[in-house]
Amino acid sequence: MPLPVRPPVAPMLARLARELPVDGYLYEPKWDGFRCLAFRDDGEVDLRSRNDRPLGRYFPELAEALATLPEPCFVLDGEIVLPAGSRLDFPALLERLHPARTRVERLRRERPASLIAFDLLALGDEDLRARPFVERRGALERLLADAEPPLFVTPATADAGSAEAWLATYQGGGIDGVVAKHETLPYEEGARRMVKVKHERTADCVVAGFRRFVDRPLPSSLLLGLYDDDGDLRHVGIASSFSRRVQHELLDVLRPLVVPLAGHPWERGFLLSGGATGRLRGSAGRWSPEDMTQDWVPVRPGLVCEVAYDQLDDRRFRHPARFRRWRPGREAHECRLDQLEASPGDLRDLLPARRT
Repeated sequence: MPLPVRPPVAPMLARLARELPVDGYLYEPKWDGFRCLAFRDDGEVDLRSRNDRPLGRYFPELAEALATLPEPCFVLDGEIVLPAGSRLDFPALLERLHPARTRVERLRRERPASLIAFDLLALGDEDLRARPFVERRGALERLLADAEPPLFVTPATADAGSAEAWLATYQGGGIDGVVAKHETLPYEEGARRMVKVKHERTADCVVAGFRRFVDRPLPSSLLLGLYDDDGDLRHVGIASSFSRRVQHELLDVLRPLVVPLAGHPWERGFLLSGGATGRLRGSAGRWSPEDMTQDWVPVRPGLVCEVAYDQLDDRRFRHPARFRRWRPGREAHECRLDQLEASPGDLRDLLPARRT
């Protein structure tokens, strides 16, 4: 039978909110992984990213698992994740995107991925996109009723209290919020019809440097650090996206604090071991303060600011943090790395290893 929904398909998106909507909504964990649309047409399985890039070559174990389902034709929407004990490991998931076939084969054995399905666009020869979400959800549960890991159906609840408990218990360990979908919601490609809710987290960080725009001498980002148990200032990320007015204000604040690189805590570089998304500019492991070209301006690390962030990778901000305010009453040495430590709940409680 011809598959009624074929790539390219733009996945339905979500708009950000700080509170859960109520009245007629179903709530699901927002998983920290790669969005994936899976197309199975008889014996062929095609995995696509949210930008329609092929993913099947990187995750053959998922394509093989989908090919074992009794239904020969379907299209589902979900998230590729990489479980690591009680949490998910996003940096390790990034490492799965490797061009070498031998490395892909090795990593599929050493670090197998899972696919958590949360919507169904087509089943057999029927296009389900115009159906209410509650109907698509029921069909998805029936499709995967007997599936085993690495395939899962995402948990869902109509109880806002349970969804709030997910946010309080699991955020930071592999889910980065909760997605709310109205039970009548059709699947609208590319539209922000879902609602994603995140609890904003904050940290007081030391400003140890800044970068300038290429075309004007104004700060484009602040380089942020926190002190570890050994007293070393660890680079934890940046704050950026300032208005033009704030850029001028930042320059007025930072200009008197500019210092030579020699003697600065990061004179030999920062993020020396690299990061989850690769080595940052300016993070070289071997620098000579006497004969080097640097792309950032060191400042005396005494200025403290409060920033907001959503996700962490190895106690670093995955995305640029959002500047909130200066903290003039806070001493720099009080800004410690343990602010970023959290003890989220065990995600295996949400995704049991076997169906019961």
